[in-house]
Amino acid sequence: MADVEERWATASFEEKYKAMMASMTEADQKRSTEQVTYMCKCRTCPTYTESGDTNLAFCNQGKSAATQEQKGCLCSTCPMTKTMSLRWDYYCTQGSALELSDL
Repeated sequence: MADVEERWATASFEEKYKAMMASMTEADQKRSTEQVTYMCKCRTCPTYTESGDTNLAFCNQGKSAATQEQKGCLCSTCPMTKTMSLRWDYYCTQGSALELSDL
């Protein structure tokens, strides 16, 4: 079990995404999105709070239609960054991790 945890901890976003999606039903994917939204730090981000947007979890959902100007980013401090080995910032203006990845 420790070996599996160690491999997961060092896996790239792409590896984790492929492993998760291979076994997830549509209902599982919806629950996962809800969990990401719950963990999300976007609601306290300087760029987000001044945008007027009502969506969250841009690392999962993609760019914000309302966010135009980058005013600071908390992505690197978000629990999702470590959990999913995310390596980008400003998902609200750049796109989702999937869009930015090599997948």
